[in-house]
Amino acid sequence: MAYTVAKLAKLSGVSVRTLHWYDRLGLLKPAWHGTNGYRFYEEKELLLLQQILFFRELGFELKKIQKILGKSEFDQLAALTSHRTVLQKNLVRTKKLIETIDNTVKHLKGIKKMKDKEFYYGFSKEKQKEYEKQILDRFGEKGKAHMEECRQRVKDWTESNWEESKKAFAEICQELAEQMNRKLKADSQEVQETIRKHYQWLKQFWTPNRESYSGHGQFIVQSDLRKAYEAYHSEMPEFLSVAINRFAQSELD
Repeated sequence: MAYTVAKLAKLSGVSVRTLHWYDRLGLLKPAWHGTNGYRFYEEKELLLLQQILFFRELGFELKKIQKILGKSEFDQLAALTSHRTVLQKNLVRTKKLIETIDNTVKHLKGIKKMKDKEFYYGFSKEKQKEYEKQILDRFGEKGKAHMEECRQRVKDWTESNWEESKKAFAEICQELAEQMNRKLKADSQEVQETIRKHYQWLKQFWTPNRESYSGHGQFIVQSDLRKAYEAYHSEMPEFLSVAINRFAQSELD
């Protein structure tokens, strides 16, 4: 059975915009095109999309996924076995995190006193290192400099500072989601004004220029950072990347 891009989006939960993006990247090409230009996907592509979603769920960047899937020796059955092993380990860690949440609630209610080290039971240091590695792999020494700049700027932040920044981020994302629902284009004046707010918000942590801000937009799409934006609109990472690139090219040096 062949699926159009709209039907595959409905079946998989992956947005049409994202499927188009995967096509442009060469990550997931349709099986064939109809005479009307429509994309059609068959079982091979459905299974490939499943692999992409597994790798995304496990925190892989799109470039890394493309490299893995593009290997001639890629074994789908071996990959599924590997996914199961990793997910099983993640399940154990998730249970630990739930236990930490429950114990912290009891601690705050005065029911059960926690030791300081128990506040961090179940958190993965390896995961935090992986986030930093994604930045370094993509941006090299420039990425390293940005991370150091960010550390220096927030080292004395209070809880109030973090809450204020979190609130500002949420307001920006809510604005973008509302604009997307109104079908505004990424280069529209209203959207670009919201992107200006995003740029100003980001400057709290580091100062992007034309190249680095545009690169940041692509990084949002291709890294775990996309999840923070998907919480407001499933297609926001791709929309934001286009809008950021337009802003960077027209407003930044």
